[in-house]
Amino acid sequence: MQPKHRTVRVALAALLIAAPAALAAANVAAAAPAPAAVQVKAVGLDDPHKKDIAMQLVSSAENSSLDWKAQYKYIEDIKDGRGYTAGIIGFCSGTGDMLELVEHYTDLKPGNVLAKYLPALRKVNGTDSHSGLGSAFERDWATAAKDGVFQQAQNDERDRVYFNPAVGQAKSDGLRALGQFAYYDAIVMHGPGTSSDSFGGIRKAAMKKAKTPAQGGDEATYLKAFLEARKVVMKQEEAHADTSRVDTEQSVFLNAKNFDLNPPLKWKVYGDSYTINS
Repeated sequence: MQPKHRTVRVALAALLIAAPAALAAANVAAAAPAPAAVQVKAVGLDDPHKKDIAMQLVSSAENSSLDWKAQYKYIEDIKDGRGYTAGIIGFCSGTGDMLELVEHYTDLKPGNVLAKYLPALRKVNGTDSHSGLGSAFERDWATAAKDGVFQQAQNDERDRVYFNPAVGQAKSDGLRALGQFAYYDAIVMHGPGTSSDSFGGIRKAAMKKAKTPAQGGDEATYLKAFLEARKVVMKQEEAHADTSRVDTEQSVFLNAKNFDLNPPLKWKVYGDSYTINS
């Protein structure tokens, strides 16, 4: 019996004489690497396109518009006990984040049109007072909103205080884009912190009902527990008692198992219908 490798060489020689084109094709096919398994990694909310979707979703609830970039100039007192609410994320004169925003703006651009209100903002922090602010402040806010530096300052503070902490925590909890958005929307409304009515308190309450995916829990079950815990807190405050941003927005996406928050998205907030097609 001849060795196997000798048998193969003889066979290949015969093939080369009879059909060189076929042999060349066979050799190319044999040399080609096997196709690698394609793994599609889920895109997080910090992807630029997903982040833009998140901003549109928040704007639909905060400003009844998908045009979130038009909200740099937004300012009003919505009578929720937090003084002025303003800008792309609802910075409040009574909760400290508006003060931090104007401080950051002044660091970036000393002598800006809002810098003169820093003493007043420090004084009203923690209250709903307009003392030292008022209509002049509202006009100057609208003027500042045309300044790209002020827009960047708003973006910076949004990311530092709200977006990055929310998305980071959600990723640690094993949540995909929908869960990351649920955390972000909650921290925007309720603020960071560990009190029972803050984002941290809501998360803690949810974790008493269900395990996070990182703990081995089911993602849908945990998100449902989180949204229910948030609704409990929302109903404790008259200004936030309408829970449609949970019921007819986030719960709609959850029920559809759209964990990656992929368009098209259709939802309602406060009875108004919205769509993001791409």
